[in-house]
Amino acid sequence: MKTKRLFATAATLVAACVLAACSPDAGSQSSASATNAGNDAAGNDTTGNKASNCTNTITKKDLPVVTFWGWYPNMQLVVDNFNKQNNEVQVCWTNVGQGGDEYDKFQTAISAGTGAPDVIMIEADRIPTFQIQKALVDIKNYGFDAVKANYSDGAWKDVSIGGAVYGVPVDGGPMAMIYRKDIFDKYKITPPKTWAEYEQAAQKVKDAGGPLFGDLGANVPAVMMALQIQKGASPYTYDPAQPESIGIALNDQASKDVLDYWGSLAKKGLVGTQDQFTPEYISGVVNGKYATYISAAWAPGYLTGAGVGKGKDTGKWAVAPLPQWDSASPVQVNWGGSAFSVTSQAKNPELAAKAAYGLYADDESLKDGWTNQIIFPLNLKALNSPEFVDLKVNFFDGQQANKEVYVPAANAYTGMTYSPFGQYYFDSMTKQISAVIDGSVTGAQAADKIQEDVVNYAKEQGFTVK
Repeated sequence: MKTKRLFATAATLVAACVLAACSPDAGSQSSASATNAGNDAAGNDTTGNKASNCTNTITKKDLPVVTFWGWYPNMQLVVDNFNKQNNEVQVCWTNVGQGGDEYDKFQTAISAGTGAPDVIMIEADRIPTFQIQKALVDIKNYGFDAVKANYSDGAWKDVSIGGAVYGVPVDGGPMAMIYRKDIFDKYKITPPKTWAEYEQAAQKVKDAGGPLFGDLGANVPAVMMALQIQKGASPYTYDPAQPESIGIALNDQASKDVLDYWGSLAKKGLVGTQDQFTPEYISGVVNGKYATYISAAWAPGYLTGAGVGKGKDTGKWAVAPLPQWDSASPVQVNWGGSAFSVTSQAKNPELAAKAAYGLYADDESLKDGWTNQIIFPLNLKALNSPEFVDLKVNFFDGQQANKEVYVPAANAYTGMTYSPFGQYYFDSMTKQISAVIDGSVTGAQAADKIQEDVVNYAKEQGFTVK
């Protein structure tokens, strides 16, 4: 049966992620491995006492327990806060690894039919990969209405497929343009409001002998996808009610235009072509090799952790809204973000959903998350709170970045539809961006190749492509 084939082949789609949660170092303070005496290979308790191998300590031992995998650095605090405040259920938390490491263990548990936790932290773009295997539960009937107003429609769309909800949004990555104030001042550049102005500013800086204006990194295909969506692209149309059918549109005119635009910037020498999240790239950022960094709201935390803004570049950074393709019709886009999902192996989905809705939703946990630059909160209690909105961000030399840039972008974001084979798409995009960089294809040709590649792959997996 074709549907069974889809579920079986989806297991091959899980691969290591470029970003853990919403930034590359989001899980750097992870706990010790859960694979130890009394645990199976996936980190699950095999002793018969469900809560005996928790990383956290459960004090309300008479309450039912929900198991949970997650890797945020402050998860210990988050779980303790939930357990302290809850008298219906307790959470037993384990960190089995971040991103791809966790997904590999989850995939093993899915294949085995046992060993998965009740609740799991998943990046939003990975939800369809697991949903198509029937590994996640639609939580819309388990308290959704009570918390719906706590998040924006865009945040919910990112964790939904069709009319079903497969996760509780926690953090996101509204995109913006980070820039060097000293470089902009030296060359008398004001933050460009459109991508046409961005190119003009880049040319002005180059003509004056200045640094590269930005970077086209082949290893960050999610950025290219976001900018294509900003211009009007709709990469996928997918509904779990019809799991064998998917719409794929990766070579529409908007997608071609964006690839051609960035390919042209690289060809003219206006932007670099260094892979990002590498020592070479970070060194360039610190030393003023790039005037701008197109990234998401988690970037200040990532850059700070990587040593940016702590030495000779201290106090030189600012942020402006993401340039637009059409200033008359602004579109905000997102890069990164994670959610808490209920797995189909949960013994009591209703209790598991209660935990998923309640974790990282209390005021103390949310404040700790954004204060320490661990998350960019999607919970509107934090996102729109005066304390968060009016925050003077140290990395940006006291600029009220949330008020001026990130919060308006997050509130205007309308969400997107991901596909069950997003990683394959990103791999294809990476390959073709590399080809654009080396000049072997144009941006438009690259888009056509991506479309052909991904459509063929989808058909091989048993999908009917619309």
